Amino acid sequence: MFLSVFDIFKIGIGPSSSHTMGPMTASVQFIDLLRSSATAQQATKLRVTLYGSLAFTGKGHATNRAVALGLLGYTPAEIDPDVAEQKLAELHVTGLLRREGLPALSFAPNTDIIFNYGPPLQGHANGLVFEALDCHANLLLAETYYSIGGGFVVTEQELKNPSPKASGKSINCPYPFEKSVTMLQMAKVSGLSIADMKRANEAMVRSPIEVEEGIPRIWGIMNSCIERGLSHDGELPGGLKVRRRAQKIHEKLERERGSNSSQPHVIADWLSVYAMAVNEENAAGGQVVTAPTNGAAGVVPAVLRYYLDHCSGARQELVSDFMLTAAAIGGLIKHNASISGAEAGCQGEVGSAAAMAAAGLCAVLGGTPEQIENAAEIALEHHLGMTCDPVGGLVQVPCIERNGIGAMKAVAAASLALRGDGSHFMPLDNCIEAMRQTGEDMNTKFKETSLGGLAVNLPEC
Repeated sequence: MFLSVFDIFKIGIGPSSSHTMGPMTASVQFIDLLRSSATAQQATKLRVTLYGSLAFTGKGHATNRAVALGLLGYTPAEIDPDVAEQKLAELHVTGLLRREGLPALSFAPNTDIIFNYGPPLQGHANGLVFEALDCHANLLLAETYYSIGGGFVVTEQELKNPSPKASGKSINCPYPFEKSVTMLQMAKVSGLSIADMKRANEAMVRSPIEVEEGIPRIWGIMNSCIERGLSHDGELPGGLKVRRRAQKIHEKLERERGSNSSQPHVIADWLSVYAMAVNEENAAGGQVVTAPTNGAAGVVPAVLRYYLDHCSGARQELVSDFMLTAAAIGGLIKHNASISGAEAGCQGEVGSAAAMAAAGLCAVLGGTPEQIENAAEIALEHHLGMTCDPVGGLVQVPCIERNGIGAMKAVAAASLALRGDGSHFMPLDNCIEAMRQTGEDMNTKFKETSLGGLAVNLPEC
């Protein structure tokens, strides 16, 4: 099984990898599919139907906006927000979609994006169906896509029959670990770190220089997101009237730095403010990096920033080791369970992110492969059962603070693991399987539908 570090850490936009980035990518793919079809020139109208979690929380996650932008040709990694907004406004006025190689297509986002609040599609909780019609409303082409978390998208056929290429099995990796037990065995035999094994696997699809230059670029975008979040104030969009807090907290922390007025646990506030800064940017629709999702995008960068700014002996050149180790753990979780909140609850998002961050921190602090696996297990274990219940379908409450708490758990897990020798009772593989089973058994209303939990227990105004 091979999942690249650049698949786990993808550049995109907020507020959601599964509800914004995924549907945008699916829209781009459908236009390409339509353009290559034999009936392309007969098409006069498009229609998109959202199912399951995409329907229930789609408006709060701006799924309808993402679909329209994708149909206009914008991808999450390359969107120019100013130009895109202008084109989106024109589409709302004209109701016509003009794409190269296709006739003008009737598409009014407000009426041609349909929110189906019935049962979800069978394949996944995040399903959407694209349809191209002719002038007599006859169906010319239809495709079903599933947004499976972290910005990953598959068609219905790919979900039922994963291709060797899609599963990564066609790549002849030197260290093809699909379980953590195999990963540890390979590390012991080879004498390599988890990061070095992951680096060797990456070299099968990219040159070493692409990897070593690409990872710092990803970290640079993560860090820029932290800085933007720390410098912006005001109210977040969406109607909940939630105000940004990261800037003011950061200002207070800076004033207290070096003084005798702060408590020893102030480091927890630094971790939280870094994570909250990222997730406030995500909630505002800014540029973020999936880690492994948008809803959990603050945990990994917060812990890496904590390492660089606050840990004794921190070394910038170890950023790649941190990210590669984190990606290895994220790949194991995605392959054997899920990173989708709509499929597994928030244990699959913030829980996975905390496990990844704990592993990365343990690695750069000198942990052995066994200690790294232990750190990831501790962090994931103590997120089991966590629901995904965003208020108003917005990635704000409880998501922003939850990333801060997840970062704290990651650091605590790494620290505990480093105090031991790597031996422990519950293997990471078993913990991942427990998360998968818990996600399957979790009531749907607690899996990113905003139908239960905090989402329905709101203060009376």
